[in-house]
Amino acid sequence: MTANIHERGARGLSVPRFVSNDLGGKIGLALLAVILLVAVLGPELAPNDSNAFVGIPGQGPGGSSPLGLDFLGRDVLSRVLSGGRSTLLLGGAATLLIYAVGVPIGLAAGYATSALDPLLMRTVDVFLSIPALLVMLLFVTAFGGGRGILVLAVVVVLFPGVARIVRAATSEVATTGYVDAAAARGETAPAILRREILPNIMSPLVADLGIRFGWSIILIASVNFLGLGLKPPTSDWGLMISENRDIISINPVALVAPAIVLALLIIAVNLLGDAYVRQLDRSGAQR
Repeated sequence: MTANIHERGARGLSVPRFVSNDLGGKIGLALLAVILLVAVLGPELAPNDSNAFVGIPGQGPGGSSPLGLDFLGRDVLSRVLSGGRSTLLLGGAATLLIYAVGVPIGLAAGYATSALDPLLMRTVDVFLSIPALLVMLLFVTAFGGGRGILVLAVVVVLFPGVARIVRAATSEVATTGYVDAAAARGETAPAILRREILPNIMSPLVADLGIRFGWSIILIASVNFLGLGLKPPTSDWGLMISENRDIISINPVALVAPAIVLALLIIAVNLLGDAYVRQLDRSGAQR
């Protein structure tokens, strides 16, 4: 499998084939690489301290501030360069936890032949019936808007969707001959799920990954936009959109710049996920 997915680049670096053979994958990787560099190196490259007041609030682009100043007179470019770490860490942590919760539930429900399936799925349906933003607002209102609470709220909102996708894919794979053969050999249910089923449902999981990551970013940014999430003076792309909405007529760049970076991040992850799924489909067709 590894040989089918990776190939050696011109300089001996291992390059994922789903990227090298796919235009969308190349674009997604390039975008993601740039955004990761901005997140990692941005604070060191920022021309000013992200919380320093350097001029008139809402001042437009020009001079030493190519993106202008925000609603408090802070350099927008410096805050954009400094705001990526928070966004990526929160979105990434939430996405990992969503799958850590949703995948086991979906596997157990999809493979179960007892009352476990309806019990798990009805519980999941209860979570699905509650509007996402309402759950987020309830969490941050009750427990505060700290990073951990934001991540936990996103997990509660998005894990049901993952559980249902995994359950549907597991139910389909569970009826195949190789799963029946593994059961006939006396393998335990956890072993069958881990060795036979999980590797064969990776395509829908990877396709869904970009969507969940994007929704994680959007939900966190939405709560920050309402002023109930991360607290100032935190440098965060979602929070910047909220902070600068009142000066959009004076310096729209202060709001548009972080919004564009967020959009590019979500597009990059989805392009990579789609490219990986296309590679899996091509590999399956060749077999």
